[in-house]
Amino acid sequence: MNNGTENILSMLGLAKKAGRLEAGEEPVGAAARARSARLILLAEDAADNTVRRARHFADAGACLCAQIPASKDALGRAVGRTSCAMLALTDVGFAEAVGKKLAALDETRYGELAERLSVKASRAAERKAEQKRRDKNVRTGKKHNKK
Repeated sequence: MNNGTENILSMLGLAKKAGRLEAGEEPVGAAARARSARLILLAEDAADNTVRRARHFADAGACLCAQIPASKDALGRAVGRTSCAMLALTDVGFAEAVGKKLAALDETRYGELAERLSVKASRAAERKAEQKRRDKNVRTGKKHNKK
């Protein structure tokens, strides 16, 4: 396993500790149905049926799905399990960071994924900034001028 893959796996471990990652088929499916999943990741040696289900979850939850260059065992160790074939990142920042690391490993395979995650992350940041401005206006008593 190369250094780039190790960086991705350590980032997944951080996401797990932060509570921004769901591991296993049932939690990933639940996160996708709740539309809280931002990126579904699959081990390179995941079974065809697992890959099919993960793509179905991604379609249902309007999120992205990618197979990463790590085995089920390596993915499992990164998130504190013996083995893990499928996991979902629920934080757009973590998802964007993992997408960038994947694109650095293989631009042709993961370039579009990284671009789409970057766009999603910037939109989320804009929405957060707008909500913050709105909350500040409510606290300070500013009114919206309607024309």
